[in-house]
Parts: sequence; structure tokens; C-alpha cells
Amino acid sequence: MPKLEYKWLVGIVYVTALFMDLLDMTITNVAIPTLATEFNASTTTIEWVITGYLLSLALFIPASGWLGDRFGTKRIFVSALGIFVIGSVLAGLAWNIESLIAFRVVQGIGGGMLTPVGMAIMFRAFPPTERAAASAILAIPITVAPALGPLLGGYLVEYQDWRWIFLINLPIGAVALAAAVLLLREDKQETAGKLDLPGFVLSGAGIVTFVYALAEAGLHGFGDPRVLAFGATGIVLLTAFVIHELRTSEPLIDVRLLGDRLFGAANVVQLAGNAGLMGTFFLLPIFLQTQKGISPFDVGLITFPMAVGVALMAQPAAKLYSKVGPRKMMLFGFAGNMLMTLHLAFVDYETSNWLIAANMFIRGMSFGFLIVPIQAATFATIRPEAMGQASSIFNVGRQVAASLGVAILATALTTRLDSHGAVLGDAATAAGALSAFQDTFLFATALSLLGVLACFLIDDEKAAAATSVPVFAEGGEPAYAEAEAAGGS
Repeated sequence: MPKLEYKWLVGIVYVTALFMDLLDMTITNVAIPTLATEFNASTTTIEWVITGYLLSLALFIPASGWLGDRFGTKRIFVSALGIFVIGSVLAGLAWNIESLIAFRVVQGIGGGMLTPVGMAIMFRAFPPTERAAASAILAIPITVAPALGPLLGGYLVEYQDWRWIFLINLPIGAVALAAAVLLLREDKQETAGKLDLPGFVLSGAGIVTFVYALAEAGLHGFGDPRVLAFGATGIVLLTAFVIHELRTSEPLIDVRLLGDRLFGAANVVQLAGNAGLMGTFFLLPIFLQTQKGISPFDVGLITFPMAVGVALMAQPAAKLYSKVGPRKMMLFGFAGNMLMTLHLAFVDYETSNWLIAANMFIRGMSFGFLIVPIQAATFATIRPEAMGQASSIFNVGRQVAASLGVAILATALTTRLDSHGAVLGDAATAAGALSAFQDTFLFATALSLLGVLACFLIDDEKAAAATSVPVFAEGGEPAYAEAEAAGGS
């Protein structure tokens, strides 16, 4: 059996860890009602099982790039993975709601460092010409894990014990830890410099405050005074962070990277794409459970075909990247997702669950054409030594996008429910609730147009120049360009 190249070993290790990290973001959602009953917790308190994890995740993402560059990517990756696994085991052993929230925060600390550092390791291991292939590898856990979460979580809650939604990370994490220790190589950047403490404080406070505002907006709406106060504070802190980073000689995150046209544009597309995906993923299970009366496990079965669609299209998308270019692929992916969201606006109580599952399958295939070029194009012009900071920016954007998508559509649903005088799960107002969901899916369809427009910011020729592959120009003829020595801009 031929020995695997190092880059593929990196891919296996990172995908295993990323799968576990992302699975945890959705597997917990279906257990919230059970946890509220188990610990006799109010709605306001139980939401912190989710919010606490998201906030600690957001807090440590910005510092992860510097930590990996300064102390070594392998050391930080292994440490982050260990913290995440320990937090998972402790959460599975929680004795009250306060301890569960605290251990979820520990999980978030590990998860916040795990993803950006692992992504930096992976994109440093793959040369620029093969980053589309690397992106195809990442596309699978990024979509399979969130889709599998409700299915696995529903099964564990219904047929086993809620504690297993956390304890399941132990065997997966142990395998990932062993592989990371044995297979990864250490990599430090001599230019890491000292910790930008003011930047860390401003970025951490700003991101946490802003993400908290988004989480609260999903529950209380954007007009809530607390949401407005925290949102405005977060924006002020993040603005101060950007100003500070532009002035300091050793920034925590080099925001100048966003001045790279391709990197900046790809991050905008990612913001729109992830917000739409996670927002829709938030709405559909609520409709299926509260309005159609489907169990959490069966909801997971209905939504899981999306993961199958992505898995089927990831490799073909990677091969098409060099032939068609990222812009056309992103446009196709957004168009497919937009049509599937529009279809959900016409779903009613009589709609077959098989038809909804087919919708998710086609959505997954479309998303495969979106996520592969987004990741490949995002890092196409980034120098290897800047990969840690670029990965931090990318992952902060993905986290904010997910929170933003959920907040916007949750607020839209709440508004439409009030307008129709409906209450979720109330048979007397079922017709009004259906109209509210249909209106919200129409609104989500309209938001998808922002993603379509963002795709036109992508420069195919710049992506081709960075990867030394042919990309079809506007007239249909392939345009060739030489790659820069290290994949830099």
C-alpha cells in the first residue's frame, strides 16, 4: 500500500477534528427541550447552553492565528483538541444547568482555536494549485456535520441518554488526538512577534458583544433595547479594533489582508452563503417539529440528504474549479440554493416529507458548488506566512455569518407570527403559523440575492494567477497565468 503524502495526512487529521467540532454546533440544539426539563431551567437560562458555547468560540478565534504562529501550529492544535474533548466529557457529566453552561464555555475555548489553526495547517500543506482539492475535502465535514447533528442528536435523546450528545466526542476526539500527535509536523512563524494585547481585548470584547446581540436578536428581535445596546457597543469596539490594527506594527489580525481583492470578496460571499445556509437550517427543523409534529430523529432523517448531496458534488466541483473558475460556480451554487429556499415557501402541511428530503438533497448538491470555490478562492492569494491570520479572519466571518443568518430569520419569523396572530405548535392557529413560515422563507429567498450579487466581486483571473490553472474568461476562452512562487498576492 503506497504511503500517503503528508498533505493528505493533514487533511485526515483536520477533517476528523473539524467534523467533531461542527457536529457539536447542531447536535445540542435538538436536546434543548430535554435539558430544560432535566435541569428545571427557564428558557432564558437554557439558551446559554448554546450562547455560552458560541461566545467563547468567538472570543478565542482571533487569537488562534497568533498562538499557532508563535508557539507552533501542532502544539496549539493538539492543545485545542484536548481542551475541547475535556470540555465535552465534563458537559456529559454535568450535575446542574450552571455546570453544563460552564463546561460548554470550555468546549468553546477549544473549538475557537481548533478550526482556524487546523485550517492554517492544511492550507500550508497543500500548494496553491491543489487548494480546490483541499477545499473539496473540507466541504464534507462543513456540511455533513451540521446536517448529521440533528439526526444523531435526535436518536441519542430519544433512544439513549442526552449525556451522549457530549460524551460521543470522547472516542472521536481520542482518535483525532492520537493522529495529530503522531502525524502532524510542528510549524512556527518567526515573524509572529509579541501578543497584541490591546487588539486581543478589543477583538474579543467586540466579537463577543456583537455575537451576543445577534443571539438575543434571534429571541427578542432587532428592536429590543438590549439588542440595540449590545449591537452598537460591539460595532464601536470592532471599529476601534480595526483602527488599532491598522496603526500597530505587530497586529493580532492583519486586517490589511481584506484589502486583497480576492480574499476580501471571497469573505463577503462566505458571509452571505453561510448566513443563508444556517438561517434556513434553523427554520426548517422548527417548522417540521412544531407544525408537522415530526420527531427530532425523523427531522434529522429528512434534512440529512443535504449532506449526501454535498458529498457527491465536492469532488466534481474541485475538478470543475480549474475549468470554469470560482465566480460561475458560486453563481450556480447560490442560484440552486435560492430556488430550493423558494420551494420551501410553498410547502404546507400536506407536502410529502420525501419531497422536502429531495429539496435538501438538491440544496446540498448546489452548496457543493458554492463551498469548494469559496474556500479555494479565499486563500488563493494568501502567502503561507499569513495563513494563520487569514484563517482567523475567515472563521470569524463564518461564525458571525451563522449567528447573523439565524438572528435575521428568527426575527422575521417572530414578526410574521405576530402579524398572523399565530403561536408555534398551537393547532388553533396552525393556518397562521404556516403563512408565517411561508413568508419567512420568501424573505430568505430575497436575501439570497445578496449572495448572487456578491459573486460578481470574485475575480476569476486573479484566482487563476494564484493557482496557475486555466480559468474561462468572459468570452468563453481560457485565460492562463503563471502562479506566484509561494501563492502570494
